[in-house]
Amino acid sequence: MSRHFLIHKPYGYLSQFVCELPKKKLLGELYDFPEGIMAIGRLDEESEGLLLLTTNGVTSERVRSKKVEKEYFAQVDGEISDEAIAQLQQGVEIGIRDVKYQTLPCSVFRLNEKPDFPPRTRRIRDDRHGPTSWVSITLSEGKNRQVRKMTATVGFPTLRLFRVRIGKIFLDQLKAGEVMEVEQAFIDEGILG
Repeated sequence: MSRHFLIHKPYGYLSQFVCELPKKKLLGELYDFPEGIMAIGRLDEESEGLLLLTTNGVTSERVRSKKVEKEYFAQVDGEISDEAIAQLQQGVEIGIRDVKYQTLPCSVFRLNEKPDFPPRTRRIRDDRHGPTSWVSITLSEGKNRQVRKMTATVGFPTLRLFRVRIGKIFLDQLKAGEVMEVEQAFIDEGILG
């Protein structure tokens, strides 16, 4: 029988269960997951937010498909311009393993208020280094460090990144480091419904 979990991945954890590098924090330290569990997609070590885990390969493939939107809130360096937002919406060229890649058009908008996320365990910087702003970016694809590469390409590097939504499943029901087991029907409704 397949098992499925939602997790609010905290800053500083790898989205995996085995790593040969010393002193790395792994998801298995947060919960006693069943054997055969896998992360559906990944969040890099510095990124935070919603991560789905499953023991079912078919469910993993369905969630990672281009039919399922993934929404991110990114804190960027500087007051992001309307021109940069328009470029992101149209798609930008980024590098993926030394190959140029044109991202697909996506939904991007400036967040008028700072999201109510807890402070990060490692401070990013303070106001004397200049302003920052927050944007929502909704993708239907998921290339390696895509959001970070996209915002850097338009001149506004990402300082903090949260995945807040996968399909109709939202992060707001979990605190940092919290894990919740869910039924297959919850996943199906969240990504297909």
